Amino acid sequence: MTNQLYACLTFDFDAESVQIRQLEEQGRISKGQFAVRRGMPRILTLLRKYDIKATFFTCGWVVEQYPNSVEKIIEEGHELAAHGYLHEYMDKLSVFEEEIVIERMTRPLEKFVDKVKGFRAPYWRLSPNTLELIAKAGYIYDSSLFNDDRPYILTLPDSKKLVEFPVEWYLDDWQVFETYQHSPSSVLEIWKSQFDAFSNDDDIPLNRRVFCLTNHPAAIGHAYRLNVLEDLIKHMKTKNVIFSRMSDVAEGILQDHEISD
Repeated sequence: MTNQLYACLTFDFDAESVQIRQLEEQGRISKGQFAVRRGMPRILTLLRKYDIKATFFTCGWVVEQYPNSVEKIIEEGHELAAHGYLHEYMDKLSVFEEEIVIERMTRPLEKFVDKVKGFRAPYWRLSPNTLELIAKAGYIYDSSLFNDDRPYILTLPDSKKLVEFPVEWYLDDWQVFETYQHSPSSVLEIWKSQFDAFSNDDDIPLNRRVFCLTNHPAAIGHAYRLNVLEDLIKHMKTKNVIFSRMSDVAEGILQDHEISD
């Protein structure tokens, strides 16, 4: 990787997987369906407008139910990454159950891509076994932990390695818009401030300056919220940022790590 500021725009494409797993009523189910009906088309149009490639963490069940949406993700050059099968709590599963979920979430995605490289745990909740299991399954990166604000290498048993892209609640649209109902101006200020700090903070190594933002089509896909994301994109483009899929950044970090070893 070069001494460059990167931005990874990521989208957790859950659709109504959560509501289906929890056997919720039709009104709640329809809220998840907004992601497919309106959120995804708007997001893909915005990304196309600014020639941005992004990463879509997608549940295996969603891939099975909405292959046309997934085909559009691939056609636009975005990355398809994994996000559970039916948005499970990984930390509540036994090792055997978790292995089954990982296989079930991976198989549908592999109908669209040769290799699934990235994983984000639903609810950002991991069991003690999750990272080792996804590394064993051939994944090269995870994006579920909170213990840093720049990507780093995780060394696992059997000398397996994963790149970790840390997450944070204030960089998650569901928290700021759905849970706490922040105003658009306050959300934009928070996101811009964090991005700008990455441009200037001396304690962030130059080859680890990666701004990661988590969005959900069911949340950011509402028109006024998408305007916030567009305003952020316009701001970031004034800073000579490179928008990148997470897998591309992860591969660069792993390559640098091998050279340094």
